[in-house]
Amino acid sequence: MRRERTYRLERQQWIERPVDQVFDFFSRAENLQTLTPPWLHFRMQTPLAIELCSGALIDYRIRLAGIPMSWRTRIDDWEPGVRFIDVQERGPYRQWVHLHEFQAVANGVVMTDRVDYRLPLGPLGRIAHALAVRAALAAIFDYRFQRIRELHPESAA
Repeated sequence: MRRERTYRLERQQWIERPVDQVFDFFSRAENLQTLTPPWLHFRMQTPLAIELCSGALIDYRIRLAGIPMSWRTRIDDWEPGVRFIDVQERGPYRQWVHLHEFQAVANGVVMTDRVDYRLPLGPLGRIAHALAVRAALAAIFDYRFQRIRELHPESAA
């Protein structure tokens, strides 16, 4: 029996803001809407004013290729000002572990997004990854990168 493959997507971005401000922005669930491409039709299901901390749950809905999907995220490894991890409890992936890491540097923060993910459906999942999933995730995180640049135009690529 063949093991499922774990894929990784990683992006880094420098943001010209103090680490506490950058962490605060990314740790507010209401900002997920701002950073998610409109073509995913992202809709928060959990009432806002969510206090993110280790163990917090966030429910939302998206549409992938026109198919509505429910997604539940659990916050793990909460280290204010340093990092947090969201883990998919329910959603389209077999596994989804998203690290958000914040490193204070001169005049700003290097923010790292790293997602380790596995797809369901064995060989069909590998084919879907090659044909569509890898490119779709790259487009989603490229959008996120661009939105951060729009929100903080003084920040470089």
